[in-house]
Amino acid sequence: MLKKYFRRLESIIALAQSIMTPKQFIFLSSVLIGISCSLAVIVLKTFAHSVFSFATSINGILKLSFINSILPIIGIVMTVFVVKKVLNGSIQKGTSQILYAVAKKASIIPKKQLYAQIVTSSLTVGLGGSAGLESPIVITGAAFGSNFAQNYKLQYKDRTLMIGCGVAAGIAAAFNAPIAGVLFAIEVLLVDVSISAFTPIMISAATGALVSAILLDESILLSFKKQETFDYHNIPFYVLLGVLTGLMAIYYSRNFQRVEHYFAKQQIGPYKKALIGSSLLALLIFIFPTLFGEGYESIKTLSEADPGQILDNTLFADYRNNHWVLLLFVGATMMVKVFASGLTIGSGGNGGNFAPSLFLGSYLGYFFSKFITLIGLSKLPISNFTMVGMAGILSGLFHAPLTAIFLIAEITGGYGLMIPLMIVSSISFAISKRFEKYSLDVKGLAKKGHAFTSNKDSNILSTLDIDTIIQCDYLTVHPDENLSKLVDLISHSNQVVFAVVNNEKDLVGVVHFNDIREIIFNTYRVKYTKISDVMKTPAATISSYDSMEIVMSKFEKSKSAFLPVLRDEKYYGFISKSIALEAYRTKLRSMTIE
Repeated sequence: MLKKYFRRLESIIALAQSIMTPKQFIFLSSVLIGISCSLAVIVLKTFAHSVFSFATSINGILKLSFINSILPIIGIVMTVFVVKKVLNGSIQKGTSQILYAVAKKASIIPKKQLYAQIVTSSLTVGLGGSAGLESPIVITGAAFGSNFAQNYKLQYKDRTLMIGCGVAAGIAAAFNAPIAGVLFAIEVLLVDVSISAFTPIMISAATGALVSAILLDESILLSFKKQETFDYHNIPFYVLLGVLTGLMAIYYSRNFQRVEHYFAKQQIGPYKKALIGSSLLALLIFIFPTLFGEGYESIKTLSEADPGQILDNTLFADYRNNHWVLLLFVGATMMVKVFASGLTIGSGGNGGNFAPSLFLGSYLGYFFSKFITLIGLSKLPISNFTMVGMAGILSGLFHAPLTAIFLIAEITGGYGLMIPLMIVSSISFAISKRFEKYSLDVKGLAKKGHAFTSNKDSNILSTLDIDTIIQCDYLTVHPDENLSKLVDLISHSNQVVFAVVNNEKDLVGVVHFNDIREIIFNTYRVKYTKISDVMKTPAATISSYDSMEIVMSKFEKSKSAFLPVLRDEKYYGFISKSIALEAYRTKLRSMTIE
């Protein structure tokens, strides 16, 4: 019945496409993608919140702290089971795969991502894994956009735009923050869009936020009601908080990857790995119960009048009214959060770092402002620092200051904190960028040679495959041959440059037609001059494994029109600068979103 309904809906959309202009259909598509993504968000968020509420209520009744520790073990093991039995043994994690799909896969995202992220992340995070749902939401939104575009035969540029619409709608629905959704799609994923592309992305984000506001229980959303007036006298403390959030973002990024890579290197079965990792996670949650799940409930608690509530049903419940014990608990939780998230993802669970960054930021903001207040240095507005800290970590971790500023501005219900948000986010971003060239999600791609940055030229060059522009059919000559052999080759080919190779195919030099132009008309010199006498050492050589960015850099430095290519130290072919530039221009035209 459901399948029949979807087929009828597809027929209606296909009919609309046939009578609409391409631009009108893009606008309709952005609305439909916004609705689809927001419904996925509602399902995911509601499930995760329901499990959290259930675990909390059971814990409150039975007073058994270990209840919260058991669920994450079940969730991660079940996630591994689903990945092995349903998803062919693998699942891609992190928003970097969207960047890779846009650049290397013509914006085509596999259909299984329509449901894979929802199922696995709901099991992991919904059952208490210490990660976030936003990254799976973003990937799901991108998959909706890509597969919708494929279904209706949209071109590459429109497929990419639909991916942006899905991403924007996902973030907008998850936080009821449409502006942040638009900025995240553009700032983090689609780094090169024209102004006209904003319209469908904005429509999709607004649609997602609207559907979420109508259907999703407000208590599930991360929102804040308490906000104190901004006092410019506190600017020095906001500056210091910006520095701390930048350093903390670096700490989180490096240690998260250490934990994740440690598990990746272990040569043990997936179930054993899941049990070991989730058991360690369970131990952390037993000591620090606020590490359970996304942690949004404890973020809200810290910004309210009675933050001591986060010690309820913990080993430290007797000290809930002791400010120093609470401060130490918050500080310790803050420092171990990265290991909890790393264990969750590294052991086989699925989730993202968006929610952990907000968790970490709120805890750091609270810790800093409460500490300053307790030592009597100044009485700071703790709720403000708690909220602004979230923007600092988010900005530093994802290198997305605009997204961080407007996300916190939207979820706090106003723009009264705009100045401190700008101060903290910009400082955190500057510090993090100084020590970490790439954001957390992009670092993995960078290590594989697929780095994507805000530099448009670098992005386009990184998408070009060097093998497609290497010309391997160039004729070669031997150093002991005389020029008559070379003259014969020149007369029967269009080549202007020749590689000189020995019997072992080692490159020993190059000969350019311009360098021997005067000699070839002298019969005597042609007959008695060896190629070794006129060959030159190449200005530079290229490895067939070099990236295109390195290739273009070598062309720029050598000022050569042709450079020889080596593979495994042997001569392989030539790359022409003009052909490389033409490939760049072709890719640029295909990737421009208008």
